[in-house]
Amino acid sequence: MSMTILIADDHPLFRQALTLAASRVVPGARIVEAGTLAAAARAAQEAQDLKLIMLDLKMPGAVGYSGIALLHAERPEVPILVISSAEGQAAADEARAFGAMAFLSKHADLDQIESTITRILGGQLPPSATRSSDAAPAGDIENIRREVAGLTPTQLKVLLAVLDGQLNKQIAFQLGITESTVKAHMTAIMRKLDVRNRTQAALVARSLGLDLAH
Repeated sequence: MSMTILIADDHPLFRQALTLAASRVVPGARIVEAGTLAAAARAAQEAQDLKLIMLDLKMPGAVGYSGIALLHAERPEVPILVISSAEGQAAADEARAFGAMAFLSKHADLDQIESTITRILGGQLPPSATRSSDAAPAGDIENIRREVAGLTPTQLKVLLAVLDGQLNKQIAFQLGITESTVKAHMTAIMRKLDVRNRTQAALVARSLGLDLAH
């Protein structure tokens, strides 16, 4: 089976463990590794036959659930398996709300990781991927999450830069675009989030956990 699997984690030893798991499930698969969110986003853009993204939440360049949202925006058709040190059903539900198909703890053993990979590549939703009804968010929050998850990759990068307190000039330099393009993206972001200014947009993003490190 010809396919590419992207493994994004900043710990080399854990990347090796995930590579082993993926290689045992799909012998011969091309494994692409990334140690930062920026590298993962580039790899997601460029990878041919990308069938699975395995992602750690806490890695350089990521804040909160932004890594999931960004990679989902880059390749919405590719399932994302989050494997994180974050604990609890709430973290799993949040991860799925931003585009992940499944969530596993880093304490999961190799057999569990391999089983989850097999199910995802087989088009089956893992049992753990169902949202906890007790933890289901209110309708308004769910709608906002959906809008954030629907932002383009560049819009997400602009929003994260705003959260970081950067000015339009700084954002333009960082992303290699013009200030007018940054303003256009901010206008689109505010329209999607139903807010009137960048401060309100940042508050909405914070309320969704985009600035919380896990």
